[in-house]
Amino acid sequence: MRYFVAVAETLHFGRAAERLHISQPPLSRQIAALERELGVHLFEREQRRASLTPAGRRFLEDARAVLMSFDQACRNARLAERGEIGELSIGFMMHAAYTSLPALARRFMAGHPEVHVELREVVPGALADAVLSGRFDAAIMFNPGPIKGLETRIIHRERMCLALHPSHPLAKRTTISAKQLKGQPLIATPTEAAPMLREAIVQYCRSGGFEPTIRLEVELQQTIVSLVAENLGIALVPESMGKLGIDNLVQRDLQAAPAIEHVIAWRPGNLNPALRPFLDEARAVQPIQPSSRNQTR
Repeated sequence: MRYFVAVAETLHFGRAAERLHISQPPLSRQIAALERELGVHLFEREQRRASLTPAGRRFLEDARAVLMSFDQACRNARLAERGEIGELSIGFMMHAAYTSLPALARRFMAGHPEVHVELREVVPGALADAVLSGRFDAAIMFNPGPIKGLETRIIHRERMCLALHPSHPLAKRTTISAKQLKGQPLIATPTEAAPMLREAIVQYCRSGGFEPTIRLEVELQQTIVSLVAENLGIALVPESMGKLGIDNLVQRDLQAAPAIEHVIAWRPGNLNPALRPFLDEARAVQPIQPSSRNQTR
C-alpha cells in the first residue's frame, strides 16, 4: 500500500522507487501483484509516466486514510510502552494567538498535564491540508467553508475594521461606510489563502456598490498591516490586528462591519486519544460575539 501511494503521488515508477530506496523492478512487481489481488487496474502506464485510473484515485484516498490510521496506531502503542498518555499537535494561525488559543490551550493543559502539547503557528492557507495529511491533530483557522474529510466548529467571531495610515483622509473619521472605500487601493489576502476572509472583503465592497480595487495581495495579516503602516494602501482586517501595536497604523470601525469566523478543524477518523478531550474543551467555548468598540492605535 505504501508502494502504491508513492507511485500515485509521483506518477512515475522510477521516482517512486528512488523515494522508497528500492530498485524499480520489485516496485513494479509489487504494484502488479496489488492490482491482481484487487482485480482492478490502478494505473494507466505510459512510456515515461503513469496516470491513475478512477479506481486508482479512489484507492489512493482510502489508502492514505488506512496508512495514517496505522501509523497513528503504532505511535499510540509506542506511547503506551513508554508510559506516556499521549501527544497532541495543534496548528494555528497568528490571529488565534490573540483570540481563542491561549485560553483554550491553558484549560486543556491544566486539565491534562500528562499530554504533551505541540503548538505551531502556520499560515492560514496551509492549515486545512496539514490536518488532512495528519501533520496536525487539529487546527484553529479562519472558516475555510466545506472541505471533504474535515469537520469544523466555530469558536470565535470578530468584526473586521479598516486599517490605514494616520495621514490618510479617512483616518479623521471614527466610522467609515462601504461607499467611502470606492476607488481606494486595498491590500488583501489572496482567495486561496483565506477564501472566507477574502469573500467578506469583496461582499462588503459590493454592499457599497463597487468592486474592490486590490493593489497588493499578501498572505500574512501582519504583513498586510505593516504595508498599510508604510502607506501603501488600506486594508479590511480583523479587529485583533490592533493587538500588534504597529506604529503609523490606526484602525477605524466600519459601518455594518462584516464578521469573520475562527473555527477548530479536525479529521473525524483521527484515532489520537488526546484529541477528543481537546475537542470537548473547544465545544465548551461559546463563540464571542463581535464587539462594536472602536479600536485605534
